[in-house]
Amino acid sequence: MKAAIVQGAGKSPIYADFAAPVPAAGEQRVTVTAAALSQVVKSRASGTHYSSSGQFPFVVGIDGVGRLDDGTRVYFVLPRAPFGSMAEQTVARAAQCLPLPDGLDDVTAAAIANPGMSSWAAFKERAKLKAGETVLVNGATGTAGRLAVQIAKHLGARKVIATGRNAETLRSVATLGADVTIPLVENGDVFEERLKEQFAAGVDIIVDYLWGTSAERLLVAAAKGGAKAVPIRFVQIGSVSGSNVTLPSALLRSSAIELMGSGINSIPRHRFVKAIGEVLQAAIPGGFQIATKTVPLAKVEHEWSAADSVRRAVFTVGLGP
Repeated sequence: MKAAIVQGAGKSPIYADFAAPVPAAGEQRVTVTAAALSQVVKSRASGTHYSSSGQFPFVVGIDGVGRLDDGTRVYFVLPRAPFGSMAEQTVARAAQCLPLPDGLDDVTAAAIANPGMSSWAAFKERAKLKAGETVLVNGATGTAGRLAVQIAKHLGARKVIATGRNAETLRSVATLGADVTIPLVENGDVFEERLKEQFAAGVDIIVDYLWGTSAERLLVAAAKGGAKAVPIRFVQIGSVSGSNVTLPSALLRSSAIELMGSGINSIPRHRFVKAIGEVLQAAIPGGFQIATKTVPLAKVEHEWSAADSVRRAVFTVGLGP
C-alpha cells in the first residue's frame, strides 16, 4: 500500500510503499480517507515528542477518518505502530474507532478532532470548567487556539480572553467568541499590564498553547494581579514559543495558581478518546469553525514543511484534491 513513511531520525516522510497491516484480535482495519497534519504529528515524526517510540521505519499520523471493513465511517486515533494514519490502510483498537455523526464531512472531522480535543480535554478533564467562569487562551490565533475560544464558549464560559501575535488574525478571533483580545507585543511590560487588568477582574482558567516568555508574563501577572487565595487553573497544552520557562519559586508560594499539563499520558486513554468523541458530536451543534486545506497524500513530501498556522492541512486518500 502507499503511505507517508519516516525512514530515520530527523528525516521527512516520503511517499512510498509499505506493507499493508493485518488486524490483530480486538483491532479494526481502517481504509483511510483523510488524516490531518499537526504539530504533534511532526514532533513524533522527528523523534522529539515525548511519546515518540524511536523505532524506524514507520508510517506517520496519529489519527484520521476512514471506513471499516463493514463500511462504517469512523474517526480513529492512535493506530498500532508502525502503522500510522497517513496511509491507504491502518489498524487501531476497536475502542479507538468512533462512528462519526451524519453531516460532519471526512475532512472537517479529521481536521477538528485533535486540536479540538486539546482544549476540550483541558477544560473538562483537567481544569473542570464550570459554566460562568472566565477563560484566558494564550495563543488563540492558531488552529487549536481558535477552537479553544469556541469550545470555551460552548462549554459555558462567561468571558473569554484571547492573546495572539498576529494582530489581524487576533481581531478575527473576536467573531468566534473572544470578549477581550490582547496582542502579544514586543514590549513585555505593556503585555503584562494589560493582563493584570484582566486578572484583577477575575480569571479562573488559563489554557496555554505557547509556553516560553508569554507564559512567564502570564504567570507573573496572575500572581500579582489576581485576587489573593483565589485559585487560577493554568493548563499547559503546547510549546510553540519555547520548551522552557523561568519560574520563581516565590511566584507559586505567593499565589493560588494551580499549574498542570494536558496531553497524551496526562489523561487515561479511554477518557482521552471520550473527549475526542464529544468534540466530534458537538462540532455541528456548536457551529465550530476550522479552516482547512486539502492535499492529496501523494504530495506529503512537498506539504510537510509548509507553514500555515490558520489552515489545517488534511491529507486525503481517495477523496481527490
